[in-house]
Amino acid sequence: MSSLSRLLQLASPALPVGAYAYSEGLEYAVEAGWVDGESGLLAWVEGRLRHGFGRLDVPLYGQLHAAWSRGDEARAAARSEWLLANREAAELRYSDRAMGQALARVLAGLGMRSAAPWTKAPGCTFAAMFALACSRWGIRPPDGAGGLAWSWAESQVAAGIRLIPLGQSAGQRVLFRLGSAIPPVCEAGLRLDDDEIGGSAFGLALASCGHEVQRTRLFRS
Repeated sequence: MSSLSRLLQLASPALPVGAYAYSEGLEYAVEAGWVDGESGLLAWVEGRLRHGFGRLDVPLYGQLHAAWSRGDEARAAARSEWLLANREAAELRYSDRAMGQALARVLAGLGMRSAAPWTKAPGCTFAAMFALACSRWGIRPPDGAGGLAWSWAESQVAAGIRLIPLGQSAGQRVLFRLGSAIPPVCEAGLRLDDDEIGGSAFGLALASCGHEVQRTRLFRS
């Protein structure tokens, strides 16, 4: 139960990493009319889960977890930098780095000394620090991957509720559907070989670039 409580803490929206400030292009997608209503939000988030997050963040999380478990910080740093390099736009790199460094500060404050150097590391990512915490707290890779995916999906749905806008009940229905998709996506993602890792999300790239110059906006990215 101790590892479960630690995983719930990592996946909690109360984790002070600033996730509430980022929509990852969703704000522009709503503004442009690409995402509309409950079904549109589900299609956007599930599409990104299956074709982007599950094929990039999840397998890289697995590799990061393995590197941290072996004490191979050089490998962890290389994989984190590679993940950051795969972000489709400048604001996506910014938000990932900012959230990763924020999580590093949280972990350092909880006594995890190995997280302290990452609070200012330019190649820091959220997945890298999430994997570090999971490896130190005895959270198995499949469980940690599910927690990471859930944390991301919940943040996206929360942004959609504010932007479209939707009611809280609609948001819960979307999360319920996503909850069924996350386990198989994570299971498949953790099995990917190096040459299979990577996703194609052209809509996300366009939305994020559009959001960088959007005249009015609620979110930083």
